[in-house]
Amino acid sequence: MPSFREVSDSSNVLIIDAASALIQVGFLTTGGEARWSSSAEESGVGIFQCLESLRIAPLDAGTLIFCEGPGSVLGIRTAAMAIRTWGVMRPARVLSYLSLALVAHAAKDPALTVIADARRECWHQYTMAGGLVRVEASALNGKLRMPENFRHWSALPPGVEIVPYRLSELIPAVGELDLLRECPEPDAFLHEEPSYVTWVPKIHRAPL
Repeated sequence: MPSFREVSDSSNVLIIDAASALIQVGFLTTGGEARWSSSAEESGVGIFQCLESLRIAPLDAGTLIFCEGPGSVLGIRTAAMAIRTWGVMRPARVLSYLSLALVAHAAKDPALTVIADARRECWHQYTMAGGLVRVEASALNGKLRMPENFRHWSALPPGVEIVPYRLSELIPAVGELDLLRECPEPDAFLHEEPSYVTWVPKIHRAPL
């Protein structure tokens, strides 16, 4: 898996993160320049506000990187849909990363557990040793941190610390680590594919 530094050394890079309520977009150049913009608007508006603020077009980048989760599934899928659309106009390399992995590795603390709400009284949990798993709330323990601006529907676990989620600080801190993966078909991360109850249609007849 490549690193942010490795990728940005070979091409201009557009980074889109819509995992939290604060949309973040970055543009890294091969010359080492990094420009960032953020928006509190919903993802369908915020992503393009950020691009306009940075005065860049998606086709200016040779590589597109996006956060595949955990986080806002709607926001992530909006970013993924935009990347798929841009790819029709001009194919580009697409990579993805995990939001909680950035926080955990930037902290450089093996004892740290970074979490995000997975709904239904479950939580996404990332540790440097165990990677990303989904656990019940009762299984959370130890030193817990949750990125700021990540929505939650369940009550926060006792002792959890809310920490900044700023790509302009996190990505330089993990720049040399292999945290990216190739993602030719961008979409939101899911622990498992959704299952649906099958429905058998029946013809309703008037009673005799």
